[in-house]
Amino acid sequence: MQIGIDKIGFSTSSLYLDLVELAEARGVDPNKYLIGIGQAKQAVIAPTQDIVTMGASAAAQILTETEKAKITTVIVATESGIDNSKASAIYVKTLLGLDDFVRTIEFKEACYAGTAAIQAAKGLVSANPDEQVLVIAADIARYGLNTPGEVTQGGGAVAMLVKANPRILTIENPSVPITRDVMDFWRPLGATEAIVDGKYSTNVYIEMFLDAFKRYQQLTNDQLTDFTALAFHLPFTKMGKKALEALLGEDHSAIAEQLRAQLTASQQLNREVGNLYTGSLYLSLISLLANGNVKAGDKLGLFSYGSGAEGEFYPVKLQPGFENAFSSQQIEANLANRTKVSVTEYESIFNSQLGMNTADISLNIDADPNQFVLAGIQDQKRIYQIQSN
Repeated sequence: MQIGIDKIGFSTSSLYLDLVELAEARGVDPNKYLIGIGQAKQAVIAPTQDIVTMGASAAAQILTETEKAKITTVIVATESGIDNSKASAIYVKTLLGLDDFVRTIEFKEACYAGTAAIQAAKGLVSANPDEQVLVIAADIARYGLNTPGEVTQGGGAVAMLVKANPRILTIENPSVPITRDVMDFWRPLGATEAIVDGKYSTNVYIEMFLDAFKRYQQLTNDQLTDFTALAFHLPFTKMGKKALEALLGEDHSAIAEQLRAQLTASQQLNREVGNLYTGSLYLSLISLLANGNVKAGDKLGLFSYGSGAEGEFYPVKLQPGFENAFSSQQIEANLANRTKVSVTEYESIFNSQLGMNTADISLNIDADPNQFVLAGIQDQKRIYQIQSN
C-alpha cells in the first residue's frame, strides 16, 4: 500500500520585515543577512496569531468539507506550545469544525517533530488504510531583539494530509533516524526565547546529515544519481547550502550541479519567511515542488533536523499530477499581499506577544485579516475566534 502526502498548504503572518532595513538599523552590512545567512524577509507574527491560528489557516487552505469529515487524527508538531498539558491540536480541531471522533496530539523535539508526526501518521494509515491524518508543523521562532539569532526568526505553519494512495508523494523506505545528546539549542521551562550556540549547531547539523546519508547508502546502495533533488531543514537558507556542499565537496559533475540548482529552487519560499522550526523542511519541499525541475516518478531525499539533537533522512517519490494537489499560486499570492512593517513596528510587535502572561488580556483583532485569530486570555485560557472574510 502506498502512503504519503495527499495535500500540502502553508500559512504565515500577514506582516513581514525587510531584512535590509533590519541590517541598517543594527549597523550591519545587509549582505551579511542576504548572502551570509541567505534571508531577505522575515515573517512578523502579530499578537493575535499563534501556532493554533496559523495551523488552522494552513489546514483550512487545503481541506474541503468532505475531507474534514474523513480526518481521524490531528497531530500538531511544535516547539512553540501554548500549554504544558493540553495539546494545541485540540484547539485546531475546534477551529476547523472537525468531528469529535478524532484523536488529537502534540509532538515535540525541536525542529524535528514535524517529521516524527509524518512517520507516525504513516504508521496509523499502515495499520488502518481508512485513516486520514492531518499533520501540522507550526512554530514561531524567537531569539530576542538585538541578538545574534535575531535574523533567523520567523514563523508559520505547514499543513499536510497523510493518507493511502496520495496525490503528491509517497513516503518510501528506508528511513534513517539519528539522535545524539548535544546542547546546541534549547529553551528552558519559563523562557520565551531560545538559547542557541549557532556555530556549534550548524556543525552538528552538517555532521548528522552526512552520517544519516551515509547510513542510508549503506542500507540501500543508492547513489546521488538516484535522487532528483535533496531538500533540507532550513532555519536559514544558507544552512542547507552548507550541508549540501559538505556532501558534494569539489564534485561538479552533472548530478552535483543539478542538486545545487534544485537546492536554490527549494530555498525561495524560506528566504521570504524565515525560520519555521518544525515546518522549515516542509516549506522547503513546497518551494522545490513549485520552483524546481521535478516530475512524477522522481525520487527526492528529505533531511529533517531538530537541535538537541535528532535528525532523519528519508526518500519520497512524486506522484502523477502532484502539481495539481497543492496551490503554489495561492501561497505566493499570500506572501505577495503581506504588509511590510518598520523596524520600530516590528520591535513593538515582538514585545507585545502574550508569552507567559497570566493576567486577563483582550487583544484588538480588528486589524487582523485572518480567518482565525487569538482574541486574548481570560482566566488563563486562550480565547480563539473565527472571523468572517
